[in-house]
Amino acid sequence: MDMTKQNAKRALTLTTVITLFVAGFEVFIAYTNYMPGMNFFDLASYVTANRYIYYLILIIANMVMLPSAVLLFTENGISLKDEIFEKKTLGKDILTGVIALALTGIVAVLSTFIYGCQTDMAYKAAKPTTGLTIMGVLALGLVSGIVKEIFFRGFAKKFCGSVMGEMTALLLFNVMFAMLDWYNFGFSFIIGLIWIWAYKKSGHLIAPMIAHGGINIISLIYWIVVAK
Repeated sequence: MDMTKQNAKRALTLTTVITLFVAGFEVFIAYTNYMPGMNFFDLASYVTANRYIYYLILIIANMVMLPSAVLLFTENGISLKDEIFEKKTLGKDILTGVIALALTGIVAVLSTFIYGCQTDMAYKAAKPTTGLTIMGVLALGLVSGIVKEIFFRGFAKKFCGSVMGEMTALLLFNVMFAMLDWYNFGFSFIIGLIWIWAYKKSGHLIAPMIAHGGINIISLIYWIVVAK
């Protein structure tokens, strides 16, 4: 196996491990909360019923695999920093990220139809504590917003694109991204398409990172404001 295919295999394996680990945990948590009479939308709402555990799993899964990701870039002479941003295009890339964030927000609003499909048996989140809010910023804004983009967008383009075609690789990894967030019923796939556009438009990961981390922080703020 030549080095290009070997790198693609490593990138695909690492991302698949994260996907199956987190998605498997989410399925387990959901079904341990199953009660007769629940519909699938109710069941999915329990994925984040214990936010502390959910955030902890996200942090652990991403941070444990991050050194392997950094090593893959380093071994191939690719600067991860340069892949994330370059000073000469930083302003343009940030603007692209902000535009992607705005588009993501529109899709996120449309995704609220899910709540209309839930019954009284669905999980109702209480207002978060200060500690839970801080952990949410860390898990969703920083770890998910930054590290997941390295795996689901960066790996696809830099290591798998040359083997299966860049767009094919980006779409394949986006399917895994949607699998990891299965409980939002495909909206992560749609949002992922926006972030693929931002990545291809800017050429740097900072654009989808801004959109990804930004929408997660906005969602967290919305939870704080709306939850009772």
